[in-house]
Amino acid sequence: MLTPITGRSVIVTGASKGIGKGIAKIFCQNGGKVLVVSRNLTEAEACAAELRRNGGTARGYAADVTSIRDMQMLADTAASAHGGIDILCANAGIFPQAKIEDLSAEDWDHVMATNLKGTFLAIKACLPHLKKSDQGRVVLTSSITGPITGFPGWSHYGATKAGQLGFMRTACIELAKYGITINAILPGNILTGGLMALGPEYERSTAASIPLKKLGTVEDIGFAALFLASKEAAYITGQTIVVDGGQTLPESVDALAQA
Repeated sequence: MLTPITGRSVIVTGASKGIGKGIAKIFCQNGGKVLVVSRNLTEAEACAAELRRNGGTARGYAADVTSIRDMQMLADTAASAHGGIDILCANAGIFPQAKIEDLSAEDWDHVMATNLKGTFLAIKACLPHLKKSDQGRVVLTSSITGPITGFPGWSHYGATKAGQLGFMRTACIELAKYGITINAILPGNILTGGLMALGPEYERSTAASIPLKKLGTVEDIGFAALFLASKEAAYITGQTIVVDGGQTLPESVDALAQA
């Protein structure tokens, strides 16, 4: 069993729904004091209230990850409310689908600012507080899309998710002297509202291409994040863990049919 994270101060960006909400839920269930961060205060507070009803310690907070001022205020709020910052889960991300010929420069910049710059700004703002922790942890939500795979309409998204890993590999060297680890989770297709919006046929065909024959849950990502944030993962930094049910391994659907 992992050493409990009871009392640890946790920030999860993009936490009011989807994977972020799943991460926040798992950290709450395991004793963390979670700041649920979203651009929408109503949604952040609703998620935090749900977590509290289930026995967790959580509060909602509204912030834009593209703003250094918002991130600095976020870090100060978390530190004041929960006695510091021990764990930052940089999860906020968007994925508006648009093929390259239809993708505007403005939309490209928006995705870059949210997914990649937002990761940098959240870490930069939290770093002074993480340095004071005896178990500083940063966990990034990347993706198989970009670092490993591609999908039409997500060139901008894939670029940011690959970019997070390039950032992480240097960040791990810089943060190591403070005893802070930084690692990334690469989710495959996870059953979220965003994925369901792509339609039942996408869900069916995707599940058929996964060796485990099912999509992942947000809790699957939450447990991976919990491990990377644990005392037991203290000697793991600058690494990635793929959570995709084996999706990236078969050479083709035929490979699965012959298994």
